[in-house]
Amino acid sequence: MIRKHAALTVLATLIIFGAGCTRDVSFKQDVYPILSENCLSCHKPGTEGYIKSGLSMENYDAVMKGTKFGPVIVAGSHISSTLILLLERKAHTSINMPKDHPPLADSKIEVIRKWIDQGAKNN
Repeated sequence: MIRKHAALTVLATLIIFGAGCTRDVSFKQDVYPILSENCLSCHKPGTEGYIKSGLSMENYDAVMKGTKFGPVIVAGSHISSTLILLLERKAHTSINMPKDHPPLADSKIEVIRKWIDQGAKNN
């Protein structure tokens, strides 16, 4: 009887406090502000980054379209997403992002990773 009560107490605690639960990362509220602040000045039509790569960060559809060389986001897999390699500065130094600026904080990259792993939704 004590084990059953203990198990119910643990279960209730997990439900109340949401252990292991993470909220969905929102493109609009969480990801886009990071991209807008750190990427948009070079990645919109007419800018150097856009001219070289074809990548626009103006909106969700543009980000998901990717570059003239292909997509930079693989929904569900940050490991397969070129954008993360570039932001983590694991690509060639000539293409790591943001170019000519300090690297993004790990916490900002983590937001983008989570968004991608959660399916890169337009939310």
